[in-house]
Amino acid sequence: MKNTGGKRNRVDSDWERRKAQLRRGPLPRHVAIIMDGNGRWARQRGLPRLAGHRAGLESIRQVVTACGELGIGVLTLYAFSTENWKRPAEEVRGLMDLLVEYVDRELDSLVKNGVRVRVIGHPEELPPRAQEALERVRQRTAGGQRLELVVALNYGGRREITDACRRFVADVVAGNADPRVDEETFASYLDTAGLPDPDLLIRPSGELRISNFLLWQSAYTEFWFTPVLWPDFRPVHLAEALADYQRRRRRFGGLDAPGGG
Repeated sequence: MKNTGGKRNRVDSDWERRKAQLRRGPLPRHVAIIMDGNGRWARQRGLPRLAGHRAGLESIRQVVTACGELGIGVLTLYAFSTENWKRPAEEVRGLMDLLVEYVDRELDSLVKNGVRVRVIGHPEELPPRAQEALERVRQRTAGGQRLELVVALNYGGRREITDACRRFVADVVAGNADPRVDEETFASYLDTAGLPDPDLLIRPSGELRISNFLLWQSAYTEFWFTPVLWPDFRPVHLAEALADYQRRRRRFGGLDAPGGG
């Protein structure tokens, strides 16, 4: 039998070292991740796609823990898009079952670690068991103050914007909103109302697109791409993304100083 204790200790030691280094620089308030590559991970191993999705749950667990330890305020995970309904029905059912399984398995840990769960998108269109699990985790974690875990489920950025338009127009017609809308007011009609925009968006799997994710909110977001597939994504990869983020200069359209770029 292989002795994996030494390797695990080295990984833990490396993570502690990286955490200390990262805390010396500015950390993002809000990190968003497109969890991609589960299917390819499974295919490379001759496994069914659902095995890749299941393996990805461990990545979620470790990244949530790492963000909490670093003091990152908000972590948004793109879990299921409005376009994902096009996948085979068996895979969709399996994904919903995994959602329930994750809640059942991780709920006590989320509460213990001060994680507050918020769902964006249209969870009311999910199967009843999934809706019940989400409501359970939302209620149980409502008092969490260490990390806000935002789960995008049955979510699409374009749909979010059109939904916000409808809500705003309805308020204008009812006399509850000024039609001379500004960006701040419009943002209050989005699913992410009250949250800071993501400072850093991470996409594993080597794909170079944002796939209809947080379109309005990502106007000045820093992007970080990696070929690592989501089931293999670990805190060390998160640390790489954060270290790269700390080396960037965020100008938001302005200049660092006279003569800047």
